[in-house]
This record gives sequence, structure tokens and C-alpha cells, in this order.
Amino acid sequence: MERINCFKAYDIRGKVPSELNPELAYKIGVAFTKLISAKKVVVGHDVRKSSESISQALIKGLTDSSVDVIDIGICGTEMIYFGTPALDADGGIMITASHNPPEYNGMKFVKKGSVPVGYDTGLQEIEQMILENDLKMEQKKLGSITVQNIMPAFINNLKKFYKREKINPLRVVVNAGNGCAGLALDAIEKDLPIKMIKIFNEPDSNFPNGVPNPLLPENRKATIDAVLANKADLGVAWDGDYDRCFFFDEKGNFIEGYYIVGLLAKSILRTNPGENIVHDPRLVWNTVEVVKNSGGNPVLSKSGHAFIKQKMREVNAVYGGEMSAHHYFRDNAYSDSGMIPFLLTLQLISEESKPFSSLVEEMIQAYPCSGEINSTIENPAQKIQEIEKKYAGGKADYLDGASIEFDNWRFNLRMSNTEPIIRLNVESRGDIKLMEEKTEDLLKLIRE
Repeated sequence: MERINCFKAYDIRGKVPSELNPELAYKIGVAFTKLISAKKVVVGHDVRKSSESISQALIKGLTDSSVDVIDIGICGTEMIYFGTPALDADGGIMITASHNPPEYNGMKFVKKGSVPVGYDTGLQEIEQMILENDLKMEQKKLGSITVQNIMPAFINNLKKFYKREKINPLRVVVNAGNGCAGLALDAIEKDLPIKMIKIFNEPDSNFPNGVPNPLLPENRKATIDAVLANKADLGVAWDGDYDRCFFFDEKGNFIEGYYIVGLLAKSILRTNPGENIVHDPRLVWNTVEVVKNSGGNPVLSKSGHAFIKQKMREVNAVYGGEMSAHHYFRDNAYSDSGMIPFLLTLQLISEESKPFSSLVEEMIQAYPCSGEINSTIENPAQKIQEIEKKYAGGKADYLDGASIEFDNWRFNLRMSNTEPIIRLNVESRGDIKLMEEKTEDLLKLIRE
């Protein structure tokens, strides 16, 4: 079957102009209209050099198809998730390549109510329409374009997730990575009693301080240095479209997203006792224990935003968290946010009156983990089968890749949707040495 290179499992992403360009963006606008029978669509974009021209072409495709467009300009992905239901639109499109290098761009799509559109839920049909040139429409009238600043409404919506009076005057390093997050931080600053120490706050399409991807160890140094130099209570860094945020404690340690899931679940269950909490299968023991001890009900879901959001809707979960630093909230149209975890964490640190490190230290000691380790190899599927055979004595689960569990340790192996990569996660019960040994053993097997 013929494919268009930039169509991925959850979104569109590719190099500009070879894989994604204004001509293709125009066709995507026309096809998206046909897919969801849209009358009104919200469009926003990140700070990349190519975002403006791709946005204009996409909007023209929509308006030529009689769609009224609300253009919210430079924004974070979560502003599309908020804006689509808030503006009663039939769909929303965010133009972003998130944390990819500057020569990339992409698009993320939602339907009414911010229900995600992935390859299995619409992108494949859009791809087929474009490949078959099935883009003819009844020309009724040109749609209108309204330019609207929804930042004040977006910031106002965030206030329902935290209580300002419960936040102490903390010193917080905030690193927007020259992406879009700086605009939201400037807008929310006056509503928070904290002292923000801003680094790389200005949106800059050249990304002079590296691509905004705090998962790359080399991109963490600036945040760590600023936390230590300013004796800050914590550091927070965002990716380019700020649908993810990453935390550093007051000692400058990077905190794995896995433990933040437990922390947020604990915080949310204080005001929502007995609720369902959805989590992914890569690392699970800490989340399950924290949720149960906090009076909640842990629910396992396949990882990936489409699956988590679907499972949350199914079980009416108040919160969903992935170790990859995606955090989803029922009162946020079941969508992921990079701002809400930041605000909840400020409140939790203030309420506990303890240093940030001590809130996560217990969890890290109870369930040390490897973090996700990627290996590029020739035949990932075959390799996973070989490893399953070798560890056949463990309790296996295949909800998402292969999870194999023993009394004191467990691991999860998954293949990438788009590349010949195996992703490994290992955790143990309170035994860091065991976790490190098993990680080393598995990496040898994967890479030999």
C-alpha cells in the first residue's frame, strides 16, 4: 500500500519541505474537512520557522472547503485541546514537531470535544484521500478566518486545577527551551506567589540553546546549573509545544517521569478519593502502590496518548499518567498538559512543607528504575521473542510489548511504531543493584 512518509501512528511529522510542505498542508486541510464534516476548526502553531507558511496553507485548505477557522496563532498543543471544546469547534489542528530538530514540522489533530485523531482513527483516511486525489468538494462559500487570543481564557481554565493560597513563595527555575511555554509562563506569573527564575524564555525558531527536549541529558545542564546557582526549590523544563514538562529537585537531580505519575496521582486523589487513575505498562509497581495507598483505583492501559485518553473515557478516570511525561486530566477534556502538572507540583510541595527531593526519594528507593533505554537493532520483533524465551519463568503480559515479572524485579520491552528500535524499562523492589544488573544483562542480549 502506498504511504505518505510523514503520516505516523499518532500525528503527522516530517522534514520540511521534502516530507511536509505548504502544498501537502493545503490538501490535509481539505481532507480533514471531509473526514469530520467540519464547519468550524481551531488552528494554532509553534515557533518553528516553517510553522507560519504551513499554517497559512492549511487554513486556506480549510476555508476553501467552507470551514470557518479560528486562528489562535503561536500556542502550546494544550491550548488547541482547551480551545476546541471551549470555542465549540468541530476540530482542532496544532502545527508542531514538538521536540524534533528544527528542520522538522508536523500536525496533531482532534475532533469535537478534543477526541484525538490518530492513524487508526482518521489519519489513514486523510492519507488515502490525498493519494487518490479524492479532494473535490461542493463549493458553497469561502470560510471565514477569525484571529483570536485565547491565552486569558486558557490561563483562567488552569486555575481550577490549583489553589493559589495553598502555594508558598517558592523559588522555581523555569526553562521554556525557547519554545512556546515562555508565553504561557509570562501570562500566569502574576497569578502565582512564586519567584520564577526564567531561562531560555523567549520563543526563538533558531533554538539557540538546543532543541527543546529535556529528555536529552545534554539539554538538562542549563536547568540544573540554574537550580543550584539560584538555590531554587525546584526546576521545571518544557518541550517545544509544552504538552510535557520535566522536573528537577532542589539538588539538581532530574526526576524520572515515572515518579511524577505517582506524585500527581497522590495529589489528585486527596481531593478525588476513590477515583480511577490510568497508567501505562512500562513501569508500574510504584504507581499501583501509591494509587492504592491514596485510596484510588489503578487502571492499566496501553501506552500512547490515543490509548490512554480512550481508556480514561471508558473508566471515567480523573487522571492518567505515562512515564514519558505525558499527564492527562479529565477536567481538561481528557487531554495532556504540561502546565497542570507544574501547578499541581507547586501546590503539593507547599502543602507537604518538605523539600521536593524528599517527596520523590522514598518512591525512587522503593522502586528504582532504569528509565527508558533505546537500542537500534536490525530485527526488533525477533529479538523480543528470543528474550521472552530466555525469561520464560516470569509472569508475562502482552498488553503493550512484553512485560515480564518476577518476585523482585520486572521489565518491559516494546518496539517503536516508526523505527527499528527496542525500548527497555526495568524496575526492582527496593534493590538498585539488582535493577542495574538485570538492565545490563538485558542490554547485552538486545545488542549482541
